[in-house]
Amino acid sequence: MGAAFFPVLFFTALWGAVGIGMPIMTPKGPHQNLIRCILMLTASCCWLFWLCCYMAQMNPLIGPKLKRDVVAMIGRSWDMKIVEG
Repeated sequence: MGAAFFPVLFFTALWGAVGIGMPIMTPKGPHQNLIRCILMLTASCCWLFWLCCYMAQMNPLIGPKLKRDVVAMIGRSWDMKIVEG
């Protein structure tokens, strides 16, 4: 299982627009640099958080814990022999 191309491209473009496009449109004023810094930091942190959550779903550390009878039922429905191990 790998990363799908479209979600990564879409969210990178979205947060890139927030981090690059929005600071360009900030109004003139005494706090313009602060607003630009906030927008760039917000975009980079949100994109990184999204990327970490997205990548964590590709290879989960904890799998489902199934009861013995559920495993037997799955084995019967898939016509597979259950091997004790």
